Amino acid sequence: MKPLLLLGSISLVLALLAVVMFRHGWKQARTQRVLERLGQRQEAPAASAYWSYVERMFLRAGLSVPKDKLALVVVVWLLAILLAASVGGWMLLLLALLVPPLVLRVVLSFRYRKRLRRIVQQLPAMLDQVMRSLQTGRTLGDGIIHAIEASPQPLQGALSRVPRDIRLGVDLAKSLDDVAELYEQEELRILALGVKVNQRHGGSAIELLASLIKVIQEREQIARQLRAMTGETRLTAVVLAALPVALAAYIMAVNPGYLMSLWTEASGQKMLITAFCMQVIGCVLMWRMLRSI
Repeated sequence: MKPLLLLGSISLVLALLAVVMFRHGWKQARTQRVLERLGQRQEAPAASAYWSYVERMFLRAGLSVPKDKLALVVVVWLLAILLAASVGGWMLLLLALLVPPLVLRVVLSFRYRKRLRRIVQQLPAMLDQVMRSLQTGRTLGDGIIHAIEASPQPLQGALSRVPRDIRLGVDLAKSLDDVAELYEQEELRILALGVKVNQRHGGSAIELLASLIKVIQEREQIARQLRAMTGETRLTAVVLAALPVALAAYIMAVNPGYLMSLWTEASGQKMLITAFCMQVIGCVLMWRMLRSI
């Protein structure tokens, strides 16, 4: 029975990985092109869609992939998987397979969201400096280069590739559009679209930037109001997600035999698997709901 359960668990993990790779695989061409344009020219192209996705996550979080330590990390992970399989059985093996990638994904996503909020907050000040540069007689491209180089982090790091692309002859709107595609942020898409419209149809760049500043500030104000109004909902979701795990940890600390009896029996193992799957599905659903608001 145990080999059958182990084989089923491994099959489930491989199926989930296949779904994830299929979801991100269709974006491979565009993601690869954006990465090459945004600073990956001197590096070898990614070997697969999944590796491109990992590089993209690190880049959006403001980090670089630790390629010099990557082999050591993979070896340690494989040793942990083998140790879990030999000591703790299939349940511990499943945890060793899933927990490290999930933790890495959560950490990178948290850093990305935090960095993105700071970028949006600093964007109006940068556009205001571009407006002042235009009033002194600079061109739009020169004004953006000067404003980006004078901007604080993390905005300077996020847009640092734009000045280099402009000096290499890349179209300004295209470079901004690649940055917006990388970070998937509407404010950056609005900036790229505004620059593209100005280059194609002309008009006053100062008025365009003033309108963009107003739109970005209004969107940020609305987002803050929405976060304040939905604070209770988000706190409720966090409590509901953490309550089963905290309760299980408390029972394990106070009366470990109560849960160990489930671990040693076949019916108890099925109940644990069902509870774990329901917990994961519930957390994913609540996370998606929170992202939608």
